[in-house]
Amino acid sequence: MVHVRFEGKSFDVTEQQLGMTAGMNDAQVMERVAQHLDVGASQFTSYVVDRRPSGDIVIRPEAVYG
Repeated sequence: MVHVRFEGKSFDVTEQQLGMTAGMNDAQVMERVAQHLDVGASQFTSYVVDRRPSGDIVIRPEAVYG
């Protein structure tokens, strides 16, 4: 499962829906998510890909503290 937090909304999509394959790097994952949401990949420049131990992926804005 891929959980995406984008523009104040949350989306859950499967790897199959995104056309993901094993071994994709973070940039490739972001590109697939951008295509799925029909936005430019540049919208995700300040986002991070958080790969969870469960195998799930969380795509979210980079956290800024302080």
